Amino acid sequence: MQTQTKVTAFKNKLSSPLTKKGITVLQINLGKRCNLACTHCHVEAGPKRLEELSPEICEQLISLIHKFPEIKIVDLTGGAPEMNYGFKPLLEAAKATGKQVIVRSNLTIYFEDGFADLPEYFAKHQVRIVASLPCYLADNVDKMRGAGVFDTSVKALQWLNQLGYGKDQNLILDLVFNPQLPTDEKFSLAPEQTNLERDYKMFLQEHFNIVFNNLFTFTNLPVGRTKMHLERRKLYASYLQFLELHFNPSTVEHLMCRNELSIDYLGNVYDCDFNQMMNLPAKTPNGETLTVSKLLETNSLDLINDVQTAAYCYGCTAGCGSSCGGALL
Repeated sequence: MQTQTKVTAFKNKLSSPLTKKGITVLQINLGKRCNLACTHCHVEAGPKRLEELSPEICEQLISLIHKFPEIKIVDLTGGAPEMNYGFKPLLEAAKATGKQVIVRSNLTIYFEDGFADLPEYFAKHQVRIVASLPCYLADNVDKMRGAGVFDTSVKALQWLNQLGYGKDQNLILDLVFNPQLPTDEKFSLAPEQTNLERDYKMFLQEHFNIVFNNLFTFTNLPVGRTKMHLERRKLYASYLQFLELHFNPSTVEHLMCRNELSIDYLGNVYDCDFNQMMNLPAKTPNGETLTVSKLLETNSLDLINDVQTAAYCYGCTAGCGSSCGGALL
């Protein structure tokens, strides 16, 4: 293990406390079960992980979705969210209450036994798909996500296109880029999102006749397997320093943690998915940690004043910023 990193505490970088706004996004991590084990996965998900939502917590979340009309987006993630208990009931509860549903899909799941119905199911329910494709070149994708993943992802995208995804205004298909994991101190942030989106669209259209709506660029946050990768190469401290050096205060107003709640498969509440993976729970002003049952009991989503922060928050505020919706600026 490395010694403590010499970076400024994130909260000390801010001109004022990082406060919550009104909650409009409910992001639910249904569990760690996944058919892939990607090298950059901050969830550390994989085929051998068994943690997933319980029936009790699923029912509580359905109640939460029905109870709070201020929730406009239900964002389902994992692992492969489709593999974990409660996926379809939560999706259908959200659609029944008029909320937008986002599914963060690895695309390859559609070709696993028992999941071939998913593309048609998603189209039927007009689900917004946010799909990982960390590069438009096969070698780079397969290095990060496993041999053959690029080709399978291409087939999945073509399948979605045939159903109208990327073409029909109600069938939104977004792709996600994140940089290759660094092997030395030549660190880099994601390229400018608009220009990279153009390059993705030209390449995928020309070579595979694939179309999609938006490209989201993500920064690799030093969490989960990315953190372990950096620590093995003794790059963790210098990577945090690199992120701090590129801190952009203009991103703070737009951070995703300010208007969302992140829920784990046990029903615990966090400010964001990264805090969830690092076991940094959201807290009320009196220091109480929250659960879904507590939100239901108090009949309020707005029990948190200040967002819990850590050094890896520099990843979301570096350069043009990074969020579950891509660049912030």
